[in-house]
Amino acid sequence: MNHNNFSERMYREHILELYRNPSNFGKMKNPTKKHTEHNSFCGDEITFYLKIKDGRIKDASFEGSGCVLSVVSSSMLAEKIRNMNISDVKKFGKKDLIDLLKIKISLARLKCVLLPLNAVVGALEKNA
Repeated sequence: MNHNNFSERMYREHILELYRNPSNFGKMKNPTKKHTEHNSFCGDEITFYLKIKDGRIKDASFEGSGCVLSVVSSSMLAEKIRNMNISDVKKFGKKDLIDLLKIKISLARLKCVLLPLNAVVGALEKNA
């Protein structure tokens, strides 16, 4: 058995399980900031909720509907940015998010993966 194929298959199973039962999913009570992003190409819509205190993201959650990649990247991103300094979150880019997913992303699916990052950036740019 090829170890790489086995590892890749196991990781794909992990991604599908995370899609079926995403962590950090749900509307947050009293968020400091929130923002919704919509991908008109495929219909995905993700809202990110952030609780910010002392320049850090104390909590992050999301809700919405989307394909496997947008939901899984939302779940992983919310986990990653929790307790991060806002300045570090603002530096978190496209490559960082793709690296977090650990799978190859086609150009056509890149918008799906980046939708939650755009929602987080949009939330951070809001005044209220």
